[in-house]
Amino acid sequence: MGRIWIMVLLGTLAAVASAPCADPPESNNSQPIVSHIPRQPIDSTAIARVGYSKRRHILEIEFANGAVYRYLDVSPSVYRDLMSAESRTRFYDFNIKGKYRSVHVRPRIKDKPTN
Repeated sequence: MGRIWIMVLLGTLAAVASAPCADPPESNNSQPIVSHIPRQPIDSTAIARVGYSKRRHILEIEFANGAVYRYLDVSPSVYRDLMSAESRTRFYDFNIKGKYRSVHVRPRIKDKPTN
């Protein structure tokens, strides 16, 4: 009886392993991400703007050099702590950088004026 359960378990694991991954679209690096999360300017040496989606638990940080990164599965408390930190750059370095899965976000393309 034990062998049958092991075979069923292995068959189930094989089916799960071969099933398409249900990762969110943010993890798909083949298409660039365009953000629609509003970011507010902050007073920081390295960070220019910060945005947060409470519904999706996504933190977006626009750095002073223009790069924008999206951090996934960030709790609202981490966002609040970042925004209330005395040094937001230091808080980022110690509590966000390297601690959350992140993806590069393509800057939003603004409509060009027509002549």
